[in-house]
Amino acid sequence: MNTFQTLGLEAHLLQAVSDLGFETPSEVQQKAIPKLLKEENDLVALAQTGTGKTAAFGFPMLQKIDINSRTTQGLILSPTRELCLQITNELKLYGKYCKGLNVTAIYGGASITEQAKKVKRGAQIIVATPGRMKDMISRRLVDISKIDYAVLDEADEMLNMGFFEDIKSILSFTPDEKSTWLFSATMPKEVAVIAKKFMSSPIEITIGHKNIGSKNVSHEYYMVGSRDRYPALKRLADANPNIFAVVFCRTKRDTQKVAEKLIEDGYNAGSLHGDLSQNQRDLVMKSFRNKQIQMLVATDVAARGIDVEDITHVINYQLPDEIETYTHRSGRTGRAGKTGLSIVIITKSEQRRIKTIEKMIQKQFVKKEIPDGILICEIQLKALAHKINDTEINGEIDNYLEEIKTLFSNTTKEELIKKFFSVEFTRFFNYYNKAKNLNVPKGDTHFSQSDNSDNSARFFINIGKKDGYDWMQMKDFLRDSLGLSQGDVFKVDVKDSFSFFNTEISYMPKVLEFFNDFKLNGRYINVEITEKKDRSRQRRRGKQKHDGYGNRGKSGRGRSTRSSDFKHGTGSSRPRRNRRR
Repeated sequence: MNTFQTLGLEAHLLQAVSDLGFETPSEVQQKAIPKLLKEENDLVALAQTGTGKTAAFGFPMLQKIDINSRTTQGLILSPTRELCLQITNELKLYGKYCKGLNVTAIYGGASITEQAKKVKRGAQIIVATPGRMKDMISRRLVDISKIDYAVLDEADEMLNMGFFEDIKSILSFTPDEKSTWLFSATMPKEVAVIAKKFMSSPIEITIGHKNIGSKNVSHEYYMVGSRDRYPALKRLADANPNIFAVVFCRTKRDTQKVAEKLIEDGYNAGSLHGDLSQNQRDLVMKSFRNKQIQMLVATDVAARGIDVEDITHVINYQLPDEIETYTHRSGRTGRAGKTGLSIVIITKSEQRRIKTIEKMIQKQFVKKEIPDGILICEIQLKALAHKINDTEINGEIDNYLEEIKTLFSNTTKEELIKKFFSVEFTRFFNYYNKAKNLNVPKGDTHFSQSDNSDNSARFFINIGKKDGYDWMQMKDFLRDSLGLSQGDVFKVDVKDSFSFFNTEISYMPKVLEFFNDFKLNGRYINVEITEKKDRSRQRRRGKQKHDGYGNRGKSGRGRSTRSSDFKHGTGSSRPRRNRRR
């Protein structure tokens, strides 16, 4: 059996391993650590989030740097402040017996002067976010011209966040003869570009298969009507009384809305997105780690770098725009050998995207039914019974026991149990007794290539890319102008000088009335209903390449439509839960 003792680590690092309780190295650690210790090669390691990548590059770097030197020898770039601090803290624990070790974190939202002072004291290793690092280099507050090791951690996430140019700029200030270690969960083309440009014949380590999902995570999807996402989310939460989940939305606005509605309905929820101050983010994350928040609603960018133990569920309230992002989302659960569940809530128009994700992660989704109200009542009742059975008796209750006994002196044991449990059961029963079935009928769940019965209207509008719009900006413009919800405008397809979009048929009069005699910057905006195309004729034009979400490639006549993901639920108000104090 492989142990840390067989990897070639020095005694003081093995002592830190022992103190941390590590016993068996993970696969990425087994493959990476010996190679990085013995050789001075560049390395590309592809492994899922939560597989122990920090130790895989952290221990070799700590063993190879000169602790007695005050020169910066190692640079680690990470996508978010949270991950930056996490890596810094872990390196300090790994190097607790490295006398004189100085690991400094550099990130936005904190005093740049204080960070510069820490670097000046002699930081052998700097862990940084790209934006703040680039800023400090431009101010000449940090010198990375003599580093021996550069690590790009969660490289795909950094590039997804738009740090491509920042990374190139930062690496241009480093020496050519350094070793570069790139760790990533997926290998999109941008990561390959970085590897080709800044690395020399790198060794490649792949844990599992590229872009494949974690083996400890199961995947389910629930198909509901376009307006039933939020009621479906509530039912899934109620059907899992011990849920500890991250709920992913695509936009900051949707994240805040969903979190507010959950809190309003009595759930222990919180939001995490880019509009929060750093102090607010810290408070939310502290509450989530302490499990005072059971459902954290987050955007993909804000959630990057979250490393919280025992997350039971990842819920995709909306699917991400890029399918690779799904791998990162699902990787938040099923860590450290534990199992987890990734749930997707979709509408009928998004079925094909499930098939695409299945191909990428090489795992099958299980189609499940949103539980009905009676089943939820049963689940909640049993959960309460187990909770009461497992509760330790508080001796202080003896002071009030005689009065309580007197109150129930004429009540039988069976009646008392019924009364007690009815307090909780009745709340759920009254709410769910006449609740509708949220599941799309079985006959509508086929992955039909020719299904065109989406009950929507398609519109032409005479503005496009030349007017400064991409598909998301166009969607936001239409939604805000018409006063609709995020998911009420979908299948937005932006061309150079015109665009197409869909709404439900019920909104057709509103759309046409609003854009009748409407001007934008002094120019009349023309919106018309388009006829649905004959798909059989369209297929005869020749095969076209598509990406994972149905977007045409260069051989097509432009991009096809995208499907929106968000619509607010409109169910009745839910009985409020007893909140944790």
